[in-house]
Amino acid sequence: MKIDEGISNPFHPHHKLKLEYTEIPFNCDGCKDAGIGLKYGCRHCDFDLHKACAKPSATITHPFYKNCEFQFFYNPPGQPLRICDACRNDVTGFVYHCRRCDFDLHPCCANLPQVLDDGEHNLYLCLKVSSSCHQCGDKGRGWSYRSQCKSYNLHVSCVKELLVESWEAMYFNGDKNRVRELQTRIPSLGRTLRNYDGGRGRKAKKYCKMAGGAVCLIVSAVLGDPTAIIGAVVAGLMSK
Repeated sequence: MKIDEGISNPFHPHHKLKLEYTEIPFNCDGCKDAGIGLKYGCRHCDFDLHKACAKPSATITHPFYKNCEFQFFYNPPGQPLRICDACRNDVTGFVYHCRRCDFDLHPCCANLPQVLDDGEHNLYLCLKVSSSCHQCGDKGRGWSYRSQCKSYNLHVSCVKELLVESWEAMYFNGDKNRVRELQTRIPSLGRTLRNYDGGRGRKAKKYCKMAGGAVCLIVSAVLGDPTAIIGAVVAGLMSK
């Protein structure tokens, strides 16, 4: 059996980082975003990194920006506050930056899958969508995941704002009242499709069954581990 001896990371040079699995959301010390599932953690310090942050590439390209070459930075370059062009959230730590076009991507955003497959249906990552996000009602807040039937869009930013905040309150602050308040605002693909179909018939039931898996896949992808295992964990967290 191969023993995991860990990896070295220049951002945390004193100790090796071990690959670990957690069902509890954590704050990445690299990009400062939340994560879940597989991570690289230090067993001597309270220090965790997403997989994408622990083993970054020096340069990457992205299909949404064909003329760009993104360089990895441990700190945001330049003086002005930078914004991730995927999720529209502040960049406060690790980032991929294109000097030519001035675009920025969080490492996990840069690694979001173009297609998520829940076993029955596909969800597609879109740079822009023609219809509004079912959470915020806006069209222009960064990247979205769109259902295969094109009847449901959800911004990457909306996932972070609602679910990550809810889980942080649950696990880090113990604020159960705040959790309940936030969870009432979580976008429900199932409810949306029931309303769309009038809430009757086999078609509505089929779409509602699809809904749970779709939302869970989007959430787990945004948090850095788009796997079936994490999708099940996410479903459990959403039901609490």
